[in-house]
Amino acid sequence: MLSSMPSTSSPYRIIAVCTGNICRSPMAELMLAEAFAAAGLADAAVVDSAGTTAYEAGRPIDPRAARKLRAHNLISDRHIAREWRPEWYTERDLILALDVDHYGWLRASAPDRETGEKIRMLRSFDPALESKDPLDQGIEDPWYGDHSDFESVWDQVQAAVPGIVQFVRAAIAEEQALLEVQNSQQVRSIS
Repeated sequence: MLSSMPSTSSPYRIIAVCTGNICRSPMAELMLAEAFAAAGLADAAVVDSAGTTAYEAGRPIDPRAARKLRAHNLISDRHIAREWRPEWYTERDLILALDVDHYGWLRASAPDRETGEKIRMLRSFDPALESKDPLDQGIEDPWYGDHSDFESVWDQVQAAVPGIVQFVRAAIAEEQALLEVQNSQQVRSIS
């Protein structure tokens, strides 16, 4: 279980991570944000994204990714690529790696074991892949491909989205229940 849970005043924070933060991770970010809004969790869960490298930092989303998102009424015009920052290990509740190299890099860089447990392959939330090894849960970089590769990214992320929403909803409910118990105990101790 994740130990860094949100309080009632702070949302559950998720970050999607790929290489340059111009294709896979911003697609996942926007797809998840839309799914959380549709599930009534827009204020309870926030999503952002980053890249493991600074190769594309400061650049907009890849036009092919933007086109695919726009086809689903998801607007990516404000996205600006950025590089992962170490403080996000503690500031995020769930860290979603898009491919195996990101997963390995994030796990190797994690400051401690507890933080490392926040890191999951995004596709580990896809019911068809949840029991597979992380090596079998990656999403290949579409940057070198064509539009069909961006279609594949969309489909692979989309298959995991319901599982991520369910996971986050359960984590938020668990934290709320824990806070209610703590508040109840404080009220009894004051009385």
